[in-house]
Amino acid sequence: MLTFAASDKGGACRSVTSANLAYHRALAGDDVCYLDFDFGSPTASAVFDVADARRAVEDRDLHSYLMGEVTEPERIDVWARTEHQVLRDRPSGAGRLVLMPGDVSGGEFATTGDHVRLCADLLMKLHYEFDLVVVDLSAGRSYAVDMVLEATAQPEMRENTARWLVFHRWTRQHVAAAAGLVFGERGIVAAGVQRGHHEETLRSAVRFVRAAVPDPASPLWSQVSPAQAAWLHRADDDLRHLASALGCSQILGSVPLEPVLQWREQLITEEDVLVSQIANRETWEAFSRLADRLTDDKYWGPA
Repeated sequence: MLTFAASDKGGACRSVTSANLAYHRALAGDDVCYLDFDFGSPTASAVFDVADARRAVEDRDLHSYLMGEVTEPERIDVWARTEHQVLRDRPSGAGRLVLMPGDVSGGEFATTGDHVRLCADLLMKLHYEFDLVVVDLSAGRSYAVDMVLEATAQPEMRENTARWLVFHRWTRQHVAAAAGLVFGERGIVAAGVQRGHHEETLRSAVRFVRAAVPDPASPLWSQVSPAQAAWLHRADDDLRHLASALGCSQILGSVPLEPVLQWREQLITEEDVLVSQIANRETWEAFSRLADRLTDDKYWGPA
């Protein structure tokens, strides 16, 4: 399965949430490959804590591959090369977890037919090799989004299962931006149809993920004043109505506001929850639910 991770704005928790979903699928036994197509700001190496491996890529990153400078992009075995001590102990029964990094000194580039062909070739190859391929895309209506829409519209790609996760924070600006990215005049649906995708099929492949969602009833907000508590509940209700009105009600799930992720974009492990207790169990469980729903057909269908 191919999964494309998109967001209209930076800071929508797209990359860190996608990386945690990939991690949970690998823990469940899937072979997972993570492609960092965030050409303007690739951060997956930092989230997976493979900084030394990133420096060792030596111009075999995804930029170099798509530019035709190398025939194969670098593959980083996260379990073997991460600097995260917990991740170095690959759990029994876990599948492969492979990262294909971007170029931290690169940037967005206008795509051509050659880029599309190379992209389609890579996605097709990985689709057959891995149980799950996660493609982290640049924020907004980017060249990366256009390229994968073009690539997946190719005849040889149309039978492959592809799903889109659109991430947004729980604010009015982010909800509206996410709706525009999907349903806007030049959004994912319109751009996909222009390239040959079937509109209803593409719509049914899109789900929204709400990130950094504060729960007004959680202990984290228990010390606020009655006036603040009432305002939080009203704001939450208003956002739900807005999301529904804008077509963003087809959600796969939500990730609660997590203090650890406000300070550092990283994988949340069970040890962070149970041993050091620096992360909330609710966050771990939210990632686990999202990972399960990603491949569960009952959560997908006509929008």
